Amino acid sequence: MNRIVMLWGLCAIVGFTSCKPEKQEKEEIVKYAVTTPLKMDTSFAKEYVSQIRSIRNIEIRVLEKGFLQNVLVDEGQSVKAGQLLFKIMPKFYEAELMKAEAEAKASDIELQNTKLLSDKNVVSKNELSMAQAKLDQANAEVSLAKAHLSFTEIRAPFDGTIDRIPKKQGSLIDEGELLTTLSDNSEVFAYFNVSEPEYLDYKANTKNTGNAKVNLLLANNQPLPYQGVVQTIESEFNSETGNIAFRAKFPNPDKLLKHGETGKIQMVVPLHDAMVIPQKATYEVQDKMYVFVVDRNNVVRSRNITVTNRMPDLFVVGSGLKENDRILLEGIQKVKENDKIVAEFVDPKEVISRLKLYSE
Repeated sequence: MNRIVMLWGLCAIVGFTSCKPEKQEKEEIVKYAVTTPLKMDTSFAKEYVSQIRSIRNIEIRVLEKGFLQNVLVDEGQSVKAGQLLFKIMPKFYEAELMKAEAEAKASDIELQNTKLLSDKNVVSKNELSMAQAKLDQANAEVSLAKAHLSFTEIRAPFDGTIDRIPKKQGSLIDEGELLTTLSDNSEVFAYFNVSEPEYLDYKANTKNTGNAKVNLLLANNQPLPYQGVVQTIESEFNSETGNIAFRAKFPNPDKLLKHGETGKIQMVVPLHDAMVIPQKATYEVQDKMYVFVVDRNNVVRSRNITVTNRMPDLFVVGSGLKENDRILLEGIQKVKENDKIVAEFVDPKEVISRLKLYSE
C-alpha cells in the first residue's frame, strides 16, 4: 500500500514538473502588431507666425509750427472722417491771411486804375499786364495764407481709432512733429513668410481654385471666428531666409484685432498620394527618425526615414519606406535589432481609422 502511494506521488511530481515548462512557453509567446504605410490624398493645417497690420495706419503730423491750442480727442477714441482732432494756435496765420487779402485788394484797385488809363492810351499795354500780374501774385499769396491757416486744424482723413498722444495741450509743436497715429481696424492684414517649396505647392494647388481660405490663431490660442483670404504674395524671395511674404486679409467687425498684434496663420495644405504612417510606429535617435521594418522571416531591423510633414498622429514619409514594407506598430520599446517576433498584420486603413485625427 505504501509503495502504491509513493509511486502515485512520484508520478504526480514528474507530471507537474513536465507540464510547467510547456505552460510557461505558451505564456511567453507575444504577438506584435505590424502594418504597412498607406498612400492617400489628405491635407493638414500648416501654421505660420504672422504679424497683424491695420488696413490703414498713418501718422498724424503737424504741418505748421506753433502752440498746441486744443486736443479734441482722447487716446483709444474712435473718430469719423473729417472730425477735428487738434488745433494749433492760429493768430499768426490769421494775421498773415489778413495782410495778404489787403495786398490783393490794393493790387485790384491798382489794376482798375491802370485799365482806365490804358483805355485812354495814357499808359502802355505792358503796364496793364504788369498790374494784372501783380494782382495774380497777390491772390496767390491769399491762397497760400489760407492754406497755412487751414493747417492749424488737423482733421481725421478717414474713420479710425486714435493711438497715443505724446504732446499735450499748450505744447510748442515743431513742423512735422508727430501728434498721434490713426488706425482703420475695420479689416486687417496678416503677413506671414512661406518657404520656396511651400510657395510652389501653394501655386500648384490654388491656380484653378483662386485665393486660399486661411484661419488665424490668436496669441491666447483661440481661433478668430472669421476666415481670411490670401490676397497677395510679394514679388521677391528674401535671399537670406529663402522665404517669401504672403498677405491675408481678415474681417474685423468686433475690432478685436489691433495693429501690431501677433498670431498664427493656419493654412490647409493638400497632399496628393502621400505616404503616411502612424507616429507611434516611429522612434527618434539624435534628431533622426527610425522605424522597425519586419522582414519576410519576421526579423525586425531598424531603418532611418525622413518625415516631410507632421499631422496629428500621422507622419508623411518622404523617403526610407516602400508601400509594401511591413513596419512594427506596437512594442517599439520591447524589441531590439535582429529580434525575431510573432507578427500579426493589421490593415493600415483600420489603423488610421482608430487614430484621434480620424475619430473626432
